[in-house]
Amino acid sequence: MTPDDVRYDDRGLVPAVVQQHDTGEVLMVAWMTRETLAETLARGETVFWSRRRGKRWHKGETSGNTQRVVSVVADCDADVVLVAVDQGGDGVACHTGVRSCFHRPVTPG
Repeated sequence: MTPDDVRYDDRGLVPAVVQQHDTGEVLMVAWMTRETLAETLARGETVFWSRRRGKRWHKGETSGNTQRVVSVVADCDADVVLVAVDQGGDGVACHTGVRSCFHRPVTPG
């Protein structure tokens, strides 16, 4: 499967679930375009599309918390990709300064 085989939404985006390769910990979810997915595969580090800023971003470019890509697989419908990484830098994946973006419990009202 190549980036051309992935099914992107009407904005040209596909969700990317980013997971620590050796522990299975989900670190973050971001968006990729055909181009940023291809760049991720070629570079060996994650590159995403920022919907808020409307431009590509190489994870860790300014923070140093890059993500070395171990593998990329698509789900059965090819409309989500799972990116297994080795989280670099100081181990922080979230822009808030914590390891994982998933750190806010949701409880009944």
